[in-house]
Amino acid sequence: MFKRKKHVAPKASYKEVWTKGDIATKLSFFIMGSNALANKQWVKGLSLLLSELIFIVWFIFSGISALSLLTSLGTIKTKKVVYDAAQGVYITKQPSNSVLILLFGVLALILCAGMIYLYVVNLRSTRHNYILKRDGEKIPSNLEELKSLLDVRLHATLMVIPLLGILFFTILPTVFMISMAFTNYDRQHPIAFSWTGFKAFGNVLSGDLAGTFFPVLGWTLVWAVLATATTFFFGVLLALLIESKGIKHKGFWRTIFVLVWAVPQFVSLLMMAQFLDYQGALNGILMNLHLISSPIHFIDNQASPLVARITVIVVNMWIGIPVSMLVSTAIIQNLPTDQIEAAKIDGANAIQIFKSITFPQILFVMAPSLIQQFIGNINNFNVIFLLTGGAPMNSKYNGAGSTDLLVTWLYNLTFGQEQRYNASAVLGILIFIISATVSLIAYRRTNAFKEG
Repeated sequence: MFKRKKHVAPKASYKEVWTKGDIATKLSFFIMGSNALANKQWVKGLSLLLSELIFIVWFIFSGISALSLLTSLGTIKTKKVVYDAAQGVYITKQPSNSVLILLFGVLALILCAGMIYLYVVNLRSTRHNYILKRDGEKIPSNLEELKSLLDVRLHATLMVIPLLGILFFTILPTVFMISMAFTNYDRQHPIAFSWTGFKAFGNVLSGDLAGTFFPVLGWTLVWAVLATATTFFFGVLLALLIESKGIKHKGFWRTIFVLVWAVPQFVSLLMMAQFLDYQGALNGILMNLHLISSPIHFIDNQASPLVARITVIVVNMWIGIPVSMLVSTAIIQNLPTDQIEAAKIDGANAIQIFKSITFPQILFVMAPSLIQQFIGNINNFNVIFLLTGGAPMNSKYNGAGSTDLLVTWLYNLTFGQEQRYNASAVLGILIFIISATVSLIAYRRTNAFKEG
């Protein structure tokens, strides 16, 4: 028995819509919302029409100026004193504010892109109404269009405000930051600056900052790997220990370790910084126990780079292990017991069961989370900034210390003495490229992705 195929109306090209459409349809190619208004879809038609009118007014009085100034970022680069012959006085002309020019220029580009999108929506709506009218079907009324916004197109209605938030608070700042990487915006050019192409990239990758970038990049990757691996491995071991038979009051032990995580991280790190200080409690305890004869420099400027780096990794373990323990506990409690029991019957010991059954299954489930933690550790600003502040300082580096990550070095370049905003923007772009590349490659190699 054959099923009746659902009738699908043949599509129409925009050329057909233009040549065979009525006056309102043709007019909608120039005046947005004309077709919707002609078909009494008042809300859609008026919204599109008002959007076009507002855009045209803005473009004439502000948009053209913003886009034209974007090419030069301002015509006056330095303060000038010129003689006004008409008034017979000297006039001081201040340099152009390139920051505002760049910001409003980027905003103008985004608004133009948004207007193009609305124009495409207008054309699609016009073509849809044309097809319905051509095939003799009913065109939705204004009330039906409004109801569809709360029914069939509810997802689009709910996404409007979040998308606007992403547009103005994520896309606009991101594009603005990326644009700064192609300028000479720094302490020497704090107000008026110019486009310089890839010069800032050259300074970071092969210029005066290259001697800092590559060592800091290497330490950042080493830190991210060790910080992720140690918290994961010891978190799993702690979860297995608490869940093992013979351990009483399991909930109490979990709560003790979770308290470390529950305390705000910046409070824990500041307390640890005091604890590890040259005159702090740890040195006092070690000296009272006669384990050391003099205090150890753990995290200050006189510390050994190796000691400082080991210290931040250990402190990060103290903060990160409880998180891995909680996730691992949930996985361990749901592991299939038949495989473990079969392995025990075959004579496998605890280490063999952990190596061949428990750990692989935990790793399978947690692989996407580990990638996320790895990327988070690349950008782990808090641990380094609050614990060591990048110390000990390195005379071979430009604005960075031996424990600085790329993200903390970026902060130093932005708010430090040099204020190399363009170099900071370049670092931001490079951090994104590194994070995106590593996460994509790693995620595609996980079993969770291959079996998904």
